Amino acid sequence: MGTAKVILQDNVRNEWIDYNGHMNDAEYVRVFSWGVDSFMNLIGLDESFRDEKQYTTFTLENHVCYLDEMKRHEPFEVHLQLIDYDEKRAHVFYELYGKDGKRAATSEQMLMGIDQTTGKPAPFPEAVFSEVKGLAEAHTPDEKPAQVGRVIGIRRKK
Repeated sequence: MGTAKVILQDNVRNEWIDYNGHMNDAEYVRVFSWGVDSFMNLIGLDESFRDEKQYTTFTLENHVCYLDEMKRHEPFEVHLQLIDYDEKRAHVFYELYGKDGKRAATSEQMLMGIDQTTGKPAPFPEAVFSEVKGLAEAHTPDEKPAQVGRVIGIRRKK
């Protein structure tokens, strides 16, 4: 199968730095949200398509793992892998990389196609679904990354 696709490159903004001297946790989520925007553009759901067809995606679930600190002005990249998909959902996995290839965070998300006229889930339009399939063929990992499918909980010793 495929490798991750770089979908976003930018730098950590001054205003994203918190009282601990690194990027605030909410800003990681902002960056991953921009990753969703990039994904939507990749599959043809750009602003004009959304306006014309009254179709978009909603994020149903999001699981972020914070792995390392991002510092002020640090360059970063967001990588995308498509874990799974069907006719109206995409299970996506984003990785945030900082300077020198530092893996700083991951975000596993379930995205749902939505008919904006009804506000209800709806299958991807044919052209969009074709793009999703193409991304999956090129960017689905051979093995699921360790952060995919994790459950939050306190592990107790027995």
